[in-house]
Amino acid sequence: MKRFNIIAFTHAGIGLKKLGQFHLEKEAISAKMNALKKGLDLSEIMYLSTCNRVEFIFVSPVELPQNFVNAFVHQFNMEWDQTTVDSIAKKARTWNGINAVNHLIEVASSLDSMVLGEREIIAQVRNAYDFAHKNALSGDTLRVIIRHTIETAKKVYTDTSIAEKSVSVVALAYRELMKKSIPLNARILIIGSGITNQNMCKFFDADGYRNFMVFNRTLENAEKLASTYGCEGKALKELPAYKNGFDVIVTCTGAANAVLTKTIYTTILPDARPKHIIDLAIPNDVEPSICNAFSVNYISVETLKKTTDKNLLARRKELLKARQIIFEALEEFKVIFEMRQIEIKMRAIPDHVKKIRHTAITEVFSKEIMEMDEKSKEVLDKVLNYMEKKYVSVPMIMAKNMLVKK
Repeated sequence: MKRFNIIAFTHAGIGLKKLGQFHLEKEAISAKMNALKKGLDLSEIMYLSTCNRVEFIFVSPVELPQNFVNAFVHQFNMEWDQTTVDSIAKKARTWNGINAVNHLIEVASSLDSMVLGEREIIAQVRNAYDFAHKNALSGDTLRVIIRHTIETAKKVYTDTSIAEKSVSVVALAYRELMKKSIPLNARILIIGSGITNQNMCKFFDADGYRNFMVFNRTLENAEKLASTYGCEGKALKELPAYKNGFDVIVTCTGAANAVLTKTIYTTILPDARPKHIIDLAIPNDVEPSICNAFSVNYISVETLKKTTDKNLLARRKELLKARQIIFEALEEFKVIFEMRQIEIKMRAIPDHVKKIRHTAITEVFSKEIMEMDEKSKEVLDKVLNYMEKKYVSVPMIMAKNMLVKK
């Protein structure tokens, strides 16, 4: 258990700009995680990125030294100088062993999220693990931990009211936008077709907005989202040539740099009237100079932070219930994890039992067995099969009983 670790960088800890430096586009995740795994001699690793955090969840073959975070940051980006590495590493949050499991469950249960009770996080944790598993980055330890994490998070959402009337970052952004009395015929540009923008489109659609245009790096995904709302989808590279005007831009991509630059914005700007931009990407999709040069109502993750603080009080009374559920889940997990380690160590028992059986039949009692008739041999085979199964299960049952009593 002590070899299970989490290193996290948060919006609150290092700021959005530096947090953005840890953001990886999907195509780059596998290569980067494999490089970290190999360079730091890790057994398993998964990468979790949300709107206000990036977490590296991993298993090491040995307990880690005190200066490991510095080594990790350096390995993540070898172009950073030592001063930068030390500065970032100092602000990292770390957890180890059962404390790391507790933290991961709190994240999945949205107790450690920007918005308490935000259900989207459980899907993000599951998707992050699925990606790690698919790309051969994870192993048995992460499998057991993530399964228990998801089960516990579901129980928190089911058995408490922590998600009741919850306000997600998407909902907060939409609510802020609606304060500006946006007309139903507003021209809305959607940049990015991920889950965040899919949810944003649902809010627009529910209120009767229909005038969409979707841009995405992959044309196929742009057209897929656009078809849901009967609008047109285009490749992101076509954005600079767009001339049909807009009133609202909603952007959330996985790009490492701004996709809406001042040059592009100037080119597509239809008129000088105030425009509205919702930018929920980390790092931000919108170049800061746009807000300085034009009349823009700019809504970002950072600006929403002030609003989220006000929404926490109504759901904090459920924290005690949630933490009790998590406490019980952690106690249960200690037994599950220890049991799993015993199972792994006892994997060799069935092979040993088979070898003993084979030796008994072919060597020790071979002469006596040869003198038996076919029916007797058949009965003996059934008896040996029965005993083999029972002998294999006995150590596991005894170990389990010992753990339960403990």
